[in-house]
Amino acid sequence: MTPLQRRCLDAMDIPLWRLRAPRESAASVERADRAPSAPSAHGLDWEALEAAVSTCTRCALHKARTQAVFGVGRRNASLMVIGEAPGAEEDRRGEPFVGPAGQLLNAMLRAIGLAREDVYIANVLKCRPPGNRDPKPEEAATCTPYLDRQIALVAPRAILAVGRIAGQWLLQSELPIGRLRGQVLQYGDSGIPLVATYHPAYLLRTPLAKAKSWHDLCLVRDVIATGQ
Repeated sequence: MTPLQRRCLDAMDIPLWRLRAPRESAASVERADRAPSAPSAHGLDWEALEAAVSTCTRCALHKARTQAVFGVGRRNASLMVIGEAPGAEEDRRGEPFVGPAGQLLNAMLRAIGLAREDVYIANVLKCRPPGNRDPKPEEAATCTPYLDRQIALVAPRAILAVGRIAGQWLLQSELPIGRLRGQVLQYGDSGIPLVATYHPAYLLRTPLAKAKSWHDLCLVRDVIATGQ
């Protein structure tokens, strides 16, 4: 409103009404009070971080887990592989990417000259969602500080995001995996080069997509070799 309009309203003794911010309902306030805050993992070393993950109860997934699945591999690896969440076998063994999908991932890594022991492997979620359902955004948000700290400690030259869920979450994108893959992107403020590709479980069901994943693996290999 201009000063002239305000003076006209005052002269006509017309009160000026102002919109007020809507009040939060009691239910919404209660939900906010109950929502768990994201854990602080800043400054934790490997041992303290793994202990924090193994005892985490900040979301409901801890109630049904056999154990948290922290991560495995070389802790100063050039390549970090990140999937979405543990499955039943991972939950039982406490290690990400085991079983047929893990065997295919191992073969994919060998194709670019890397053994499983040469990379660091982790998931966005550290606990298995019931029925292997997709992670909920609030679950991923709760686990992300743990993953961020893992990435900071590893300090990889490149990240390989495996599968739609991992790619979308790490890139904060809603694009399908078919549009995220095939290019070198960046992870968050760190600027670490990130390549998204299909999940090995998908490749087992859709062998024709392996050629596209090979292209993604070559991208990662080149990033590691050149540091760009």
